[in-house]
Amino acid sequence: MKFSQWLSLVILGICLYIFWRIRNVLLLALTAVVFVVVINRAVVALQKRIPRRITAVFAIIISILLVLVIFGLIIVPPFSQQLQELVNLTPQIIDRIQTWLTRLGGWIPSFSSQSFQSLETISNQLQSINIEMIFGRFFRLFSNTLTITLNLFLVLTLMIMMLLNPTSYRQLFIKTFPSSLRQRVSHVLDNCEDAISGWFIGILFNMIVIALMSMTGLWILGVPLALSNGLLAGLLAFIPNLGPVISVIPPAAIALLDAPWKAGAVVALYIVIQQIESNVLTPLVMKQQVSLLPAVTLLAQVIFAVFFGFLGLLLALPLTVILQQWLKEFWVNGILEQN
Repeated sequence: MKFSQWLSLVILGICLYIFWRIRNVLLLALTAVVFVVVINRAVVALQKRIPRRITAVFAIIISILLVLVIFGLIIVPPFSQQLQELVNLTPQIIDRIQTWLTRLGGWIPSFSSQSFQSLETISNQLQSINIEMIFGRFFRLFSNTLTITLNLFLVLTLMIMMLLNPTSYRQLFIKTFPSSLRQRVSHVLDNCEDAISGWFIGILFNMIVIALMSMTGLWILGVPLALSNGLLAGLLAFIPNLGPVISVIPPAAIALLDAPWKAGAVVALYIVIQQIESNVLTPLVMKQQVSLLPAVTLLAQVIFAVFFGFLGLLLALPLTVILQQWLKEFWVNGILEQN
């Protein structure tokens, strides 16, 4: 290889190392871009009545912040209270699980008793855990107020800057590519904007509907803490595949305190809600804007979570949608279909 080729490889390696070191900042910037794409549609619509863009931008931003504040004032206090009740009920839930495991151990044949004895041993170990200590450490881990505040401030600042003049940032990004590719890059960016907007509207609608259905179903079944568990189900709907599985655990555990059949009914309820989302809501709202196979979505979540942590898990779907558009244009259309 020539010296210039070796030099190019070294420079590429250095760039990749730098990108890896600042990956968290890049993910925050990508978060800002995703929200800018969505909010910009609302800004453009508002500009039909308020021609001045800066006024329209701040009107949209202030409206969103007010909605979030009102939502927080209405929902957070009862949610926090019910969450504390859930923490207090955790030892009782573990006791009930241990009791039912013991009963099942007496009903099963002798060749299976060893497996249930192992499960009972696990439940005994869970019983000895200080639940409040676990939840305390969990919330301390995710409640670094300074870090969260700085990250939110960074995302909000980037959003406002890009919303005020999105065309300039778009053109600057396009100019980083050779002139022969700029038209195709612009086409990809248009497709990414449409896909992200469709995904965001669809996922927001799904989250609201799932939260309402979960709260209503849990209330009908007489499961305590229906509000907090319903909200949890709606919020976790933001994470496809994994979210619904995680959201069913708390209400099923609480229902187990009343009767095993009620825990089974909760699981059945969440399965029905998941089927409605997968077979009715998602096709109806998403249509053809975001077409990803379930296995691809799950694999993307695992990969992004491993490499980028919790933020990567949250952004797995929009990241996959963006990668899909780029691969479709430059790999499928640009290389495969030409051969």
